[in-house]
Amino acid sequence: MFARTKLSAFSLAARNARTAQASTVRSFSGSRFARSGAIFVHRDTPENNPSIPFEFDAKNMAEAKVLIGKYPPQYKKAAMIPLLHLAQKQNGWTSISVMNYIAKFLEVPPMRVYEVATFYTMFNRSPVGKYFLQVCTTTPCELCGASQIVKTIEKHLGIKVGETTSDKLFTLVEVECAGACVNAPVISVNDDYFEDLTPEATVALLDSLKAGKPVTPGPVSGRRNCEPLGNQTTLTTPPPGPGFMLRSDL
Repeated sequence: MFARTKLSAFSLAARNARTAQASTVRSFSGSRFARSGAIFVHRDTPENNPSIPFEFDAKNMAEAKVLIGKYPPQYKKAAMIPLLHLAQKQNGWTSISVMNYIAKFLEVPPMRVYEVATFYTMFNRSPVGKYFLQVCTTTPCELCGASQIVKTIEKHLGIKVGETTSDKLFTLVEVECAGACVNAPVISVNDDYFEDLTPEATVALLDSLKAGKPVTPGPVSGRRNCEPLGNQTTLTTPPPGPGFMLRSDL
């Protein structure tokens, strides 16, 4: 009895030691989980239900036929993404009626369209403003002040990320890499990029859009594309001619 009690006490002490050791081991990451704000299910609402009609207008119908014509008849479903883009451009966002229409247009089950529209974040599942502001906050843009651009927009428009202004002019979202890292920070306004932004330039852009004034996409810093800011840093001397660094006997 004594031996068994002694062994049990030893086992208990060993277990407590293992528990204490496990509690002091650091995890690989302490970052919190990022929760997506995307909508992956559909619930009928007054503004988004299958009874609301949608179909291509004459101009987009002609373009849709051109898009489908790029694929063999048995593979016309490959045009699904460009057709969804075309429909969203006409409707302003990708509603359930848009998805059902594209499914009928391509002669595929509606679920095939739902799968695509819920996978790609460029398809807006809820209404957005006239000007859809997508601010890139990935590392290169963040290092160049993207968070300050987001705060400037929120303060100037009186909205938070994911919200739309009361006049339905602006919707603000954060996105991952916009592919314009060398011109960071960058905002995508609908289909146009505005780059090399500062808080002051961002406010001027928003005011111009709100007033209906024409705006010029691209860098606001004065450079034309993505050449270095300031003076040229490479190829500053004439290139060497033929025979450079070759042996004289060759």
